[in-house]
Amino acid sequence: MAIHYQQEHRIFTLDTKNTTYQIKADCYGTLLHVYYGAKVSGNMDYLLTYYDRGFSGNPADAGQDRTYSMDILPQEYPCAGTGDYRSTALVIRNADGSECCNLRYVSYKITKGKYGLPKLPAVYASEDEAETLEILLEDSVSKVQVRLLYGVLEEKDIITRSAIIQNCGTDGVVVEKAASACLDFLSGDYDFISFYGRHEMERNFQRAGLMHGSYVIGSRRGTSSHQYNPAVILAERNATEDAGGCYGMAFVYSGNFMCEAEKDQLGQVRFMMGFQQDSFHYPLGQGEELVVPETILSYSGEGLGRLSRQYHRCIRENICRGVYSRKARPVLINSWEAAYFNFTGDDICKLAGEAAELGIDMVVMDDGWFGKREDDNSGLGDWQVNEEKLGCTLGELIEKVNKQGVKFGIWIEPEMVSEDSNLYQEHPDWAICIPGRSPIRGRNQLVLDFSREEVREYIFNQICKVLDQGRIEYIKWDMNRSLADVYSAEGHTGKMAYGYVLGVYDFLDKLIQRYPDLLVEGCSGGGGRFDAGMLYYTPQIWCSDNTDAVDRLRIQYGTSFFYPVSAVGSHVSAVPNHQTGRTVSLHTRGVAAMAGTFGYELNPEKLSAKEKEEIKVQIQQYKKYAELIQTGEYYRLSSPFQDAYTAWMFLSDDAGHALLNIVMQEVHGNMGVSYVKLKGLSRDAVYEDVESGRCYSGAALMEAGLPIPVEYGEYLSYQMEFVKKRTAGNFL
Repeated sequence: MAIHYQQEHRIFTLDTKNTTYQIKADCYGTLLHVYYGAKVSGNMDYLLTYYDRGFSGNPADAGQDRTYSMDILPQEYPCAGTGDYRSTALVIRNADGSECCNLRYVSYKITKGKYGLPKLPAVYASEDEAETLEILLEDSVSKVQVRLLYGVLEEKDIITRSAIIQNCGTDGVVVEKAASACLDFLSGDYDFISFYGRHEMERNFQRAGLMHGSYVIGSRRGTSSHQYNPAVILAERNATEDAGGCYGMAFVYSGNFMCEAEKDQLGQVRFMMGFQQDSFHYPLGQGEELVVPETILSYSGEGLGRLSRQYHRCIRENICRGVYSRKARPVLINSWEAAYFNFTGDDICKLAGEAAELGIDMVVMDDGWFGKREDDNSGLGDWQVNEEKLGCTLGELIEKVNKQGVKFGIWIEPEMVSEDSNLYQEHPDWAICIPGRSPIRGRNQLVLDFSREEVREYIFNQICKVLDQGRIEYIKWDMNRSLADVYSAEGHTGKMAYGYVLGVYDFLDKLIQRYPDLLVEGCSGGGGRFDAGMLYYTPQIWCSDNTDAVDRLRIQYGTSFFYPVSAVGSHVSAVPNHQTGRTVSLHTRGVAAMAGTFGYELNPEKLSAKEKEEIKVQIQQYKKYAELIQTGEYYRLSSPFQDAYTAWMFLSDDAGHALLNIVMQEVHGNMGVSYVKLKGLSRDAVYEDVESGRCYSGAALMEAGLPIPVEYGEYLSYQMEFVKKRTAGNFL
């Protein structure tokens, strides 16, 4: 069993293959966080110390004992109003206006399998793969109850946390803040690693030493956002890719969030993930409950690389669902950068013909196929095929594409509406807005209120009518603005924003249930909603609207800390690049795009015969490596933020097959030689470079590395395949 309860000391121990998590319900019923880290045995409550810390309040239960204080003790789910002056996981405003919730331990339950969450995505697992711990806490005055949920995936070193807050009293309360996970550390010197960005430059790696005070990131945009990703790391100050302790938190939610890391007066650290507190007011009437989205926890004592691989496996195998969660993805070409809005049905057919000749599996018809959509100022919400523009019905177009041996995909943006649309003219009240005020536009469009079932149902039916017109095998689901004007007639904006995200999930769930073989790729102006919540419904997400190969090295590097390559939408685009104007070789663009689902964003008619032949070979190479890329272990070998080159590798589970990728970012006169060291190989095995036939020991490749050629040219790239041959001792 992964979960153990020791009755005598009221200690819960959650064990995974390499980690231990321990909780104690003390003599007053306070639930204390005792330990999380490398696997240990025995009770860890000896770590708890009790001293009189001036100006730290003492609960009445403790009588004259000034050494017992919520302001000092490590807690499992700290609440406001208990004498804890640190940031707390839960803030409840009671009917009398007070902010207080003093939760005490009531009971527990251990069950086989992994818990699920109503209307929310969550890690899933079989009964043999996971166990669940549920701890019930209650405030004796308000009768607010909190069920803390823990899912333990023992073999994957994953522990999940969620909280269900229920008002079991007679008076209404308002939840002003709620987190799903809190970790309290009694000691340690930590760095806070987060991933910041902007549209077209998402998830930049950022590492800062945690000082006294609070470090807070999050989103107020209604989505997880381009600006900060809801996945963060607390790492020991000396932790590297391959050594040192580090803790990860990944929020399984696609809306507003907040992550806090606080170092208190005694050097203790509190690390929390949950809802964004700003403008969050969630009322709970008698019997009503709020489900806080799940946070995925993981610990690695072997550095950041190991932590990343633990998340990759969990997200790939226990978050992503459907036939494509483990199936090779089609190589596709998207019409957007090839034609933008300026295309006809003949143009799509021509694109399909070119795709077939190159070996591309699918053509995707992007924005501009519906309503009066000739630019981005009109038509959203009118999901009727513009047959006049296409010159035929959608079914006929799909048939023409399929006859060329190419699959068909389509772009949609269901959450949005243009004011210049039939839908808006008929239902202006369906758009999110504040009554009596002019709307705030983004990309000259408004957001439909997906918290309302009638809105979702209308759009769902319209989209289904489109999908039923032919064999559509792929959807790109886009969302091209942040939420503003968030309004609730009851004055509880947090409830509406939360309901909006639940509405998006509901829509997606119905879509994939109705079309189980459909591949859905998420997108929000690229990577503006790249999170584990969306991956539960869409097994891949367009990584960024920036397709520049060099910028993508940084974007994909940051993405790799939590998300598997199989989830990363990445394509080869035209040069000069449409976002940066940069020109990079086709080979380098291909190497960068192979750190993702792989495809193309260009017009093949503008390619030379030589480039077309190169693309044919490129696609053959990708398909050769597709399984290794999608399911292999991923290793970062350098940092694009620090090194002259970016290198990464894919390694099969048995360490018998490796693909090394290198892109030179800098070139200087009379450059020195850089050596790239591989990782994860069998030290005593011999590896053959498939292209040259040269053999190396695994130890040599990892300890000494390979010299990167010093060549004349900008952004040169290299791909090397290694296959394990035999035991060490025999070399060519």
